[in-house]
Amino acid sequence: MKRKLVSLMLVVSMTAAMVAGCGSDDKKTADNNAAGTEKTDDSKEAASGSVYYLNFKPEQDQQWQDLAKAYTDETGVPVEVVTAASGTYEETLKSEIAKSDAPTLFQVNGPVGLAAWKDYCADLSGTDVYSHVKSDDFVLKDGDEVKGIAYVLETYGLIYNKTVLNAYCGMDGAKVTSIDEINSFAKLKEVADDIQSRLAEVSEAAGPEYDLKGAFTSAGMDSSSDWRFKTHLANLPIYYEYKADGIGSTDAIKGTYLDNYKQIWDLYITDSTCEGSMLASKTGDDATAEFGLGEAVFYQNGTWAYNDIINAGVLTDDDLGMMPIYIGVDGEENQGLCTGSENYWCINANASEENIKATEDFLNWVITSDTGRDVVANQMGFTTPFDTFDDGYQASNAFMDAVNQSIADGKNSVAWCFTTMPSEAWKDGVGSALTAYAAGTGSWDDVVTAFVDGWASEYAAANE
Repeated sequence: MKRKLVSLMLVVSMTAAMVAGCGSDDKKTADNNAAGTEKTDDSKEAASGSVYYLNFKPEQDQQWQDLAKAYTDETGVPVEVVTAASGTYEETLKSEIAKSDAPTLFQVNGPVGLAAWKDYCADLSGTDVYSHVKSDDFVLKDGDEVKGIAYVLETYGLIYNKTVLNAYCGMDGAKVTSIDEINSFAKLKEVADDIQSRLAEVSEAAGPEYDLKGAFTSAGMDSSSDWRFKTHLANLPIYYEYKADGIGSTDAIKGTYLDNYKQIWDLYITDSTCEGSMLASKTGDDATAEFGLGEAVFYQNGTWAYNDIINAGVLTDDDLGMMPIYIGVDGEENQGLCTGSENYWCINANASEENIKATEDFLNWVITSDTGRDVVANQMGFTTPFDTFDDGYQASNAFMDAVNQSIADGKNSVAWCFTTMPSEAWKDGVGSALTAYAAGTGSWDDVVTAFVDGWASEYAAANE
């Protein structure tokens, strides 16, 4: 029997409870920024098997390249890492998996993803990696077979500039006198509207390095950014509907909280660094730069964004905080951050026995070696569900501090229910409707139709 979760970071135990309650012709060109590890003929001859990892996370591409090289240097086993461009993982996986040299290691985003790919997923129940998972809450099963293992537990919310908000709180006429008073949508809107109405004054109060362009960063709806809103933001109305109805999934979402979804989306696109008509072409990099360079106060994103923000070279840990995404639901003053995983390792069952074994060994090295654990915890900033990280390999930064404080304060963390969304096509439909609504070329009724009717039709299509 798997050992129960005991004393990793508070975020790990909290995530377990939530998960139990409720996503080119040559593979070397799958992403122009991802170069495979160079392999020599000698290393191929000396090694038994090889590894090809199709990585989901562009922001951690370099670290995976470094790990691949380190492992090959140490063992002689060739490891190639290819990173799919942001927003293209599913289509890249479909293309790559059909090739003779298909990925030996890939990932799915949760139960819906597993349903689509389970025939390609080897049983991991006998692997060393599985033996180190602290709870079965962090694996995907098909009957008794372990088909996927979560490798990172992540949190998202409203990242905020603590320096700017503290300066605002001390200004005459400020809507709050402490950041802690922002504990509802109504209060968040008051503060954001006020900041938007006097950006120059707030900039001056914050310091000479600030030149605010908006209360919120641009809500970019190109493929590098739209997932923040058609998936992560959309999680909130789904979470609250599931909670109210006492369910963990559904074949027909009712849209009970879509008015709440509308008001937070309206706030994002109104108190913004740009006009709503510009969002279709705004990117994830645009939003990161706006926040990282001190041009916006609020930025919806997650713990994975930490390195990109710090690498901009302006903000430090002292400037950073994260608060819940409030949408105006009763009792939300007790709401916490959104924590879970949509990142499950799967080993290709159709790979050769040698390559399957090589992939299992590589993953075990990643989670047990000093080199692997250091990169995963300290460079990638990941919190993991593996017991091998308990001894000195726990990520620590401003965002993780916010996660742990939220839990310590007894806040109710929001589960990642978006892993039950029926399909990528459903997300794309919602995203297109949100974009048109922001640009003034579509109505909110179109968003509701995409959300509710689209859910029913996509669920039915996926479960024929």
